Amino acid sequence: MDRIASFKINHLNLLPGLYVSRRDSHSACTVTTFDIRITAPNREPVIDMPALHTIEHLAATYLRNCEHKDEIIYFGPMGCRTGCYLVMFGDLNSEDVFDMIIDVCDFIISYKGEIPGAKPEQCGNYSEQNLNMAKYYINKYRNELTQNRRFVYAE
Repeated sequence: MDRIASFKINHLNLLPGLYVSRRDSHSACTVTTFDIRITAPNREPVIDMPALHTIEHLAATYLRNCEHKDEIIYFGPMGCRTGCYLVMFGDLNSEDVFDMIIDVCDFIISYKGEIPGAKPEQCGNYSEQNLNMAKYYINKYRNELTQNRRFVYAE
């Protein structure tokens, strides 16, 4: 089998950032997948599951209610727990979504109240949430992203 594109990236060189990981086209439709790399793979601890679950719930809620909601296909965690994927309609670059990702970060950092979708009838693992740690990781990521604006994978 062919090695998939994400396994061709040298993860020893990856740093926190906002990267286009792939573009897929079919007929007249192009879809762009972004890696929202929150921690440095294999060098920093991975995001703990309750925090990552909270990031997923809050970011997905925000994105599906923002002005770009019709362009959002998917937001969810990476299996390696170093970040999340954002999939959107369009032939996009990281710069195109940078402000929206900063808005997502600000939403999570300032969020108060019950986590959306964190009820047994709404989520298969509703009780595994940690808002304080989600804010910690996202604040760290936001600072890194605004200081360094990493948009291209390191080879």
